[in-house]
Amino acid sequence: MYADAFRDTLISKGKSMKKKLVVVGYGGMGGGYHAARALEKGLVELGGIYDTDEKKSELARSRGIFAYPSLEAVCGDETVDLVTVAIPNDSHLPTVLRLLEAGKNVICEKPVALSSADFQKMLGCAEANGRRLFVHQNRRWDVDFLAMKALHDSGEIGRIINIESRIHGSRGIPSDWRGEAKHGGGMLFDWGVHLIDQVLQIYDERLDRVYCTFVHTTNFEVDDGFRLHLYFEGGAEAYIEVGTYNFIALPRFYMQGEKGTALIRDWRENAQVAVCTHWHESEVLPVQNGAGLTKTMAPRDEVTLNCYEAGRPVADVYDFYRNAVDVIDGKAEPLVTNRSVMRVLRVIEAAFESERTGSVVKFEEK
Repeated sequence: MYADAFRDTLISKGKSMKKKLVVVGYGGMGGGYHAARALEKGLVELGGIYDTDEKKSELARSRGIFAYPSLEAVCGDETVDLVTVAIPNDSHLPTVLRLLEAGKNVICEKPVALSSADFQKMLGCAEANGRRLFVHQNRRWDVDFLAMKALHDSGEIGRIINIESRIHGSRGIPSDWRGEAKHGGGMLFDWGVHLIDQVLQIYDERLDRVYCTFVHTTNFEVDDGFRLHLYFEGGAEAYIEVGTYNFIALPRFYMQGEKGTALIRDWRENAQVAVCTHWHESEVLPVQNGAGLTKTMAPRDEVTLNCYEAGRPVADVYDFYRNAVDVIDGKAEPLVTNRSVMRVLRVIEAAFESERTGSVVKFEEK
């Protein structure tokens, strides 16, 4: 097409062109995050937005952003290189398929689909049309997660045997579509996608079993919280918890290794690390504990324990978009692979099955 030929001509002359991005859905993530970041960072050119709500389109126009009149108009614009989809979960499948069929590269907000079968349809469509499909797992750039992953990878506290990952809030489930089953609402599909992905990025072992229970405190249509247990083949475990009715939050991360322990109380704080340098003390004195004495729970001293505060990792979440652009140009491989996205979806499916049956579910790695 003419637009492609024009672009190729400019590239052949040594001139670079930014990818033209359109954001579908001008809500909290679409407008407040994706479109705003595109304008702020300038790595891509924000070509416009599309939203089914005319009021949101008017808001975009008032900010000097072009608003497409329809999804078909986006599909028909041959100058568009990349489309980010940030709409309710149940609308992802038809929208992503239509964009891929129109020859667009697509970034889709998480969860990319409500089932692994639907995601497979998307992948098949992307392959058939020679286009790229990316999933916006932006919380791989959270510094609390990166701190725990760095500790795991360094071996500082030995082989990791248990990870506890929690997000606690106190405002209940959002009152928008996230509280409705028909739109794919619920905390497992919301925060669960991120926390499961993070744990699976830390552990490099095969998952064996899944057990999950839901919480219904402020919403009885979808889960407004959940408790998920993951059991790995090598014996390691993970516990993931999301709560929306917790007025005192438990620690964000707690990680146990064979040589030590790491703790992050709040995502804004650094990791506290304790490394056991000597297992046995020459003489342990009993300590007063409640109404009795104990040697088993006596605190350790500086002779056998090295305690320190780990440095805070540096991360730029816009590396996701940089990587997407490089992948489209054939210069890199995806940082968030679709294989890893599929694995998270399958864990979520196992969690739903466990909740439904009240039993531990065997997980088959693929």
